[in-house]
Amino acid sequence: MTGGSGKRIAFYAPMKSPHSPVPSGDREVARNLIDVIAAGGAKVDLVSEARIYDKAGDTDQQESLRDTARQEVQRLLTEMPPVDLWVTYHNYYKAPDLIGPEVARARAVPYVQIESTRATSRLTGPWAEFAKAAHEAADAADAIFYFTANDLITLERERYGTQALVHLPPFLPQAELPPPSPLKGPMLSVGMMRAGDKLASYRIIAETLSCLDRDWQLEIAGDGPARAEVEALMAPFGSRVRFLGQLDREGLSGAYGRAALFLWPGVNEAFGMAYLEAQAHGLPVVAQDRPGMRDVLAPGTYPAPEQGPEALARQIKALLEDPDLRAQRSDEARQMVATNHLAPAATSRFWAAVAPLMEGRT
Repeated sequence: MTGGSGKRIAFYAPMKSPHSPVPSGDREVARNLIDVIAAGGAKVDLVSEARIYDKAGDTDQQESLRDTARQEVQRLLTEMPPVDLWVTYHNYYKAPDLIGPEVARARAVPYVQIESTRATSRLTGPWAEFAKAAHEAADAADAIFYFTANDLITLERERYGTQALVHLPPFLPQAELPPPSPLKGPMLSVGMMRAGDKLASYRIIAETLSCLDRDWQLEIAGDGPARAEVEALMAPFGSRVRFLGQLDREGLSGAYGRAALFLWPGVNEAFGMAYLEAQAHGLPVVAQDRPGMRDVLAPGTYPAPEQGPEALARQIKALLEDPDLRAQRSDEARQMVATNHLAPAATSRFWAAVAPLMEGRT
């Protein structure tokens, strides 16, 4: 891929720097985006690590962050070398891009966003000014890349002028699929253990397991502050549930590589990278039909949340009892990931969209 050969790209993530020492999904996505952009032949500079993030809706903090942003804009206009494009990742009402639009406008370079959220419901209340700033930043973008069809709804409704809205499917940071699982091991669940949506998914898993009437085994990869609650939920199942703890990339790959299927209900998941990781290894997925996940699950039938844990249990039973069905679902999952969700596909989609923008400015 040579779409960006010789180009220089300014990259910025207002919520969290890709260099942050604190692990998170946001940090990993930012790092992966830098890699796929650079794979097109460009030099990608992280031009600012200024964190513009107000978690609590504190107007005094927001004003302080605006001061920080103004100083950063002046610094960049003085010190930043010439660039061909500015890319901002994750502009939303708690972390608006207060820097990129100003610098891009002053330097007369195209400005694009990846994963931008328009939240009109936040235009009143403690985040009102930040929400307005996030909308204005989105309006300034020549193109906005979105990950899921659910994200597109508000972006389309409030699209500014001739702004391009470009689908960038969630992707794994690799060029090839891993070896497939033989699909003969335990079931696998992967998720952080924290209060809220993650714990809600674990609760549904426990309810689903109580509906199973045959031999089964489940491995759970993950850790966090709600581990005691998760362990209590799984205690009735004794040794049939095995806790693997927090695994590194190699350990997690090993867990995927021996599992028979992947079980994760997906309560309020934006899209869930674990689904892609599991399907890359060929694991059939048992999940509920929820908006964000429809973009990362292989075609199939997934029960609606209101059908309850019994519907998930029926899917598990069918898959565990039918090796041919597991194999079919495995092939479908791997084909989907190979076609749409590996890094080279992301690089191609990105450069196909931004190359014309840069040509228009030369």
